[in-house]
Order: sequence, then C-alpha cells, then structure tokens
Amino acid sequence: MSSQETVDDGQLPPGPDGVPLVGNTVEFVRDVFGFYDTLAEYGDVVSYRVGGHDFVTLLHPDQIEQVLVDDADSYEKGDILRQSGVDFLEHGVLLTEGEEWRRQRTAMQPTFYRERVETYGETMAAYAAATVDSWDDGQVVDLTDEFSALALSILATTLFGVDIRGDESAIRDAAHAVQERSDAGSIQSFLPEWLPTPRNRRFRRATDEFDRVVRDLIAERRRATEASDDLLSLLLDVTYEDGTAMDERTVRDQLMTFLFAGHETTSLALSYAVFALARHPEVAARLRAEIDDVVGDGRPTAADVRRLDDTERVLKETLRLYPPAYVLFRQPTRDVVLGGYRVPEGTQLTLPSFRLHADPRWYDDPESFRPERWTDEMEAELPDYAYFPFGGGPRHCIGMRFAILELHLVLATLVQSCEFDLVSDPDLEFTAAATLQPKEALRVRVRKR
Repeated sequence: MSSQETVDDGQLPPGPDGVPLVGNTVEFVRDVFGFYDTLAEYGDVVSYRVGGHDFVTLLHPDQIEQVLVDDADSYEKGDILRQSGVDFLEHGVLLTEGEEWRRQRTAMQPTFYRERVETYGETMAAYAAATVDSWDDGQVVDLTDEFSALALSILATTLFGVDIRGDESAIRDAAHAVQERSDAGSIQSFLPEWLPTPRNRRFRRATDEFDRVVRDLIAERRRATEASDDLLSLLLDVTYEDGTAMDERTVRDQLMTFLFAGHETTSLALSYAVFALARHPEVAARLRAEIDDVVGDGRPTAADVRRLDDTERVLKETLRLYPPAYVLFRQPTRDVVLGGYRVPEGTQLTLPSFRLHADPRWYDDPESFRPERWTDEMEAELPDYAYFPFGGGPRHCIGMRFAILELHLVLATLVQSCEFDLVSDPDLEFTAAATLQPKEALRVRVRKR
C-alpha cells in the first residue's frame, strides 16, 4: 500500500500497552533488544511510546522498501537520530536533508565510484599486513581496539591523505563518547545534552577535541602547496551549480562524519567477522583454503575479490547477524499509510535490520552463523530489504563500495596470515548504542601461520 493513499481516517498501528506519562520507556530501557523481540507479537507495523516520543517500528521488507525507496521523499532522518549523540555532525551528509543533502552527495559521489575505490585496495591490504606484523605469535588481542586503529588509518590515508596516528586517540575517544551518550539502555540517554551530567561533560569534551583535530587537518591542507585529488581536496575546492562553495563548517562536518561513521562501522564488522571465525573453525578452514588458492603468497588485491566467494559469504553472514548499523531512523514529513495503518507526521520510525535479518520468515535457522546459506538460489528468493546492512534507496551508505572492498581485503589478509582462537565468552551480548556494540571486549589469541 502506498503512502500516497488517503490517511485521514486510517487506524493507528497496534502495540504494547504503556503506562501514563512514561509510556513504554521503562521496559524499553530495561532490555532494548528484548523489547524489540516482543514487537512481532503485534504484527509488522507496531506503535509504542518511549522517552516522550511516539514510535512505529517496521518489521516487514515491504514497508522498509516503501520508506527507503518508493516514498523516500516523504521521510527525513528525524529528530531521534539528531538526539542520539551524533548531532555534532549536523551539517554533514549523514544528517542534512533536501536540496542541501542532494548537492553534497552529488559533489562527493565520484570519490566512491567503483573504479576510484579499487585504487585504494593496495593501501588497504598494506595496512592490514602491517597490523598482522605488529602482533606476536600467541598474543591475545582486543579486536575492536585493533580494528578501530586499522580502519582509521586506512580511511585517513586513502580519503584524506593524512597521517592521523598522533590524533587517533582523540577520534576514538569521541567515538566512545558518542556510543556512551547514545546507549538506549541507559536512562541518561533520554536526558537533554545541556544538563551537566558526567556523561554529557565527557561527551562534550571528547567531541570538542575531535573538532579541534579536524580543524587542524583542514588548516594544514589549506597551507599545503602540492595539489591532491583526495576527498578532502574535493571538499575544499567544490563549487556547486549556483557558484557557491562548501563552507568551512560543512567541510568540517563531512570530515567528522567520515572519520566517525566510516571507521566505527567497518571496525565492528571486522571484529564480528573474526570473532565468528574463531568461534567456527570449520568455516575459517574453508575460508583459508580459498584465500590460499586465489591469492597465494602475495597480498590480496581488488582484482582477487571477485573470486573470493567464500569470503563474501562470510561477510554477508556477519553483516546479517551483527549489522553495525543495526537500526535506521526515519520521520514522515506528513501523514502516511504503512502496512494499512495510519502513521502521523512526526512519528519516529525505526527500521531494525537486526530483527529483519533474524526473521525465520526469510532465513532458515536465523540465529546460527551459516555462511553457506548465501547461495544464488537463496538470494533470488530473499525479499528485497529482508537484508539491508548498508541501508537502501537514495540515502544508502555513500561509502558502501569502499567498506565492502576494505572488509574483503582486510579479512583475506588476516586469514591468510593468522589463525584465531577464541578467548572471550562465545555468547555475545550487545549494547544498543549508535552502532551495535559488544558489551564485553572481543578477544582472540593470534596464531601466526
């Protein structure tokens, strides 16, 4: 059903009963993921109230596609996303809307064309190999720490042409502060940012320092005498169709967006992939055999990726079970109809990929890590938007091709050189922050090959 239909007299979606004033806030905060698990009892379009906001969660691929693709112009990112700890990115491509978003996206898109992205492959593999070289045989490593540093280095070098090793801690501290500020399982996340709580003060200090780092990077590039063709230079030199340039605040917010969102999601995906391989050594053995056959003794290249079928299946299954961007937010700019129900303008929509990715209607044995499920036949039968780790529609992740290439090349380099034994608890628990965070460190023991 299209959201263009008449909505004046439509029925509101069903949902769990709340209590006066607080709605469903208490049960939501007590167990965020458990709360989402109960929503399917009410259907595929479910309403509830949390933190003073009216929410509707969508649990069917048809409604996901309607919002992200078919009627995308009827929705904005929404207030909740801006209040979730990423408001300091408000002028970047993640949060802007309308014509401003379109011209930003159009200006930056050439950086992420396939041909351009593939030129970054050698750097990606080289940084991955350097990470492996830094490990001792038998060393226990924290995957999220290691891969956060790796993803930051790759991103800064390829897209911005800068060495951020001296400023890495400031960027990672800001990422940590955002995750803490956005933890939906904490009642503090519902408090306004201006309240001087310890968490809010840590958040502001960390993001102010992040801001300083980015301003310094921009100033340094402006002083440079050598020409460059990376994304940072493009942002500084871009001229829109109306003859205007990208202002300093917008350039800053673009850098902050890519440095935060770009490295955080990739490092989590790599962490969950290696964790899964350590937990499933039989899958790791198949993957290792493929990489040895395709790559041999050299470093993996962008050209090799096309033949790394098992690697692709492992990554697809990782992003199915552990999608870093585990929920998307949208807000209708007018009354709409979704799944036959009226959804009023301004309602906060949640599109939880982590729930659709585990729906038994679309996946057999959905809680199990089974990369072999990803056959051509299975994918042909899978509904569009039963799987959307990078979003979809016109606002799908602009860095998707970059991330996919990086994940393939880094994982292939790691598996080519190492085996991993699980040290941490094999049963994962998560924090519902801006991205899907493990509650405990993901630790493995490295065995060099």
